[in-house]
Amino acid sequence: MNFENFLIRLSQHYEKQLPFALFSQPDQNEVKAYLQETSELHLNNKLNQDGFVMAPFNPQEETVCIPASESTTLTAVFEKETFPFHRVEIEETEQDEETHKKLVDRTIAFIKEGHSKKIVISRRKKIQLHDFSIRELIAQILKVHPLAYRYLWYHPQTGIWCGATPETLVSVKENNFKTMALAGTQPYKTGEITWRKKERDEQHFVTEAIVEDLKPYVEDVQVGELETIRAGSLLHLKSDIWGKMKDTPGTLSKIISKMHPTPAVCGTPQDISLDFIVKEEADSREFYTGYVGIMEDQAQSAQFMVNLRSMKIDNGMVTIYIGGGITADSDAAEEWTETHNKMQTMLQVLKPML
Repeated sequence: MNFENFLIRLSQHYEKQLPFALFSQPDQNEVKAYLQETSELHLNNKLNQDGFVMAPFNPQEETVCIPASESTTLTAVFEKETFPFHRVEIEETEQDEETHKKLVDRTIAFIKEGHSKKIVISRRKKIQLHDFSIRELIAQILKVHPLAYRYLWYHPQTGIWCGATPETLVSVKENNFKTMALAGTQPYKTGEITWRKKERDEQHFVTEAIVEDLKPYVEDVQVGELETIRAGSLLHLKSDIWGKMKDTPGTLSKIISKMHPTPAVCGTPQDISLDFIVKEEADSREFYTGYVGIMEDQAQSAQFMVNLRSMKIDNGMVTIYIGGGITADSDAAEEWTETHNKMQTMLQVLKPML
């Protein structure tokens, strides 16, 4: 299907308030969509249905999906375009800044008391959109950040969620297992790149925790070299992790239960960090820092991405979610600036509608 007809079909589906999900792999210009035939909200807590899955940050909340068996599948190819980065400035209030800095300071104090090595905290930014267009949003999310995994989900009960994420939670094919440890952030720049101890420590904590979690379920776990990757206007530290998944029933679901939420979006130890986040963050993250992706081959093959760099759109209002990893060496002012910079990933997508 050509891309123009693809956009028309999805726009018509949206106007009927029928659910759909679409995704495109990093550095690819092919997009696949599932158009659900009814308005039912399907749950997939056991990860046993093929289709597109969207899971919340908090494992106690419901995982939803658009089942392949209940949907029409469309694929299309779109033209790659170059979008020069021009920073989008939005108003941030002193109260917003002060509130976030106080949360960072409370988190640092909690860590220094010895409860945790790292905790990831987040905030939300709400912006009123003008001239919202689902067609424009789909085109923008697919084209603006070509090196990321791009997705868009719509259901009348959840609103629109979309994102451009650099982070794989799990990839499984014929028992070949792959994930990554991703942490540390700085604005993208050319020339020599240096990382401070704070970012390197943060990335090390993430890698260490993931490898430990995988031991009961994955054999011959290997960790790749530490590298710097680009995600839109940001740089991160990344290590690939891979191995052979043990061939026992329900292994994938057990791995997900153990890993999610990862140290990169929650902290370490997981249980203490999760409890702190739920108590201290002012609002629920909903699907932000959950995971999204596809299951195929009777749930034997899966690719799930951590739902970073994402936003929710409902009734013409966008909520952009941003966060950062806090360690004992963190600085509240720097963490505020980091969240402000991370917002650019979604603001670049929203440019035509601001």
